[in-house]
Amino acid sequence: MARARLLEFRRHTLSAQILHPAHNFEPVEAQVEVRWDPLTGYAARLVRASSALLAPPSFNLEEFASATRASCPFCAERIELATPKLPTKISAEGRIQRGQAVLFPNLLTYTKYSAVAVYSPELHYLPLNEMTAGLMRDNLSTHVDYIRASMRTDNDAVWASINANHMLPSGSSLFHPHLQSSIDPLPSTVQQMLADVPGERFRAYIETERSNRERYIGTTGSVEWLASFAPIGFNEVRALIPDAVSPADLTDERVAELGWGIATILNLYAELGFQSFNMALYGAPPSSHDYVLNLRMVCRSNLQSPYRSDVTYFERLHWQAMVDTVPEELAAKARQRFGS
Repeated sequence: MARARLLEFRRHTLSAQILHPAHNFEPVEAQVEVRWDPLTGYAARLVRASSALLAPPSFNLEEFASATRASCPFCAERIELATPKLPTKISAEGRIQRGQAVLFPNLLTYTKYSAVAVYSPELHYLPLNEMTAGLMRDNLSTHVDYIRASMRTDNDAVWASINANHMLPSGSSLFHPHLQSSIDPLPSTVQQMLADVPGERFRAYIETERSNRERYIGTTGSVEWLASFAPIGFNEVRALIPDAVSPADLTDERVAELGWGIATILNLYAELGFQSFNMALYGAPPSSHDYVLNLRMVCRSNLQSPYRSDVTYFERLHWQAMVDTVPEELAAKARQRFGS
């Protein structure tokens, strides 16, 4: 009973009736299911459309990559001169490298410490089906190094996150694939919402999803993967990392786990017909001992003409996602890749 009070998988189905022109204006009933996230209370609407809300890819992304390569500051022939360097107190070398990944500060200041890391200066074009665990691991590792160094030099920089805008529909201003990190004295809105979630609720959430298996995808050892009950966007996948509070807590082994899991989900996104995604790994202050470090990733619209954004007035102004993908179906597809 205590767990039931602590955690609620709340849903409500609404029915609507219209006189449909494709059915000789006879009455047709349609349904929408509203779900509330058990952790934050965020609401999502699951709709059933006659065709997919997000169109399959028809745009030649590789051709567009070739057209943008000549002026790209992140490519190998320009990265040394076109990108800034870190202060020496953060990195004596001015940049952080792991494998092919290269991290440098963001030219646009939006948090006290913000950085960009390319998977490789040579990889101007990186479709989701070609993402590998190694590329993702090395990129994540540069950000973990950067976050630790920033926190060592600034005791107030306690809110860290690692994020992705992959391709232009996700909000990326540059085509060259990369991840970003931010460390700030102030939390983002969602970081604060998640930090306010009691640790007991996080643990109950993991245990409940693992036991009922409807949305549980699998474990990579110390990281739990599942499809979100009330998705914040299309095909949302969550990863929860118990015993870690901040990205700074991640060992090389856990970074490798995350890298494999993220790359595996991105390969699935490609199979489902998507080219663009957003991701956030939400850290809390290191003193937040009851917090569970967690990650969320979602698909975005494909580049094409005419373009249809996946963000409508519902998402932007009502803070409710409206999706036509079903979490339980997504989890079933993902489980096959996780060997669950």
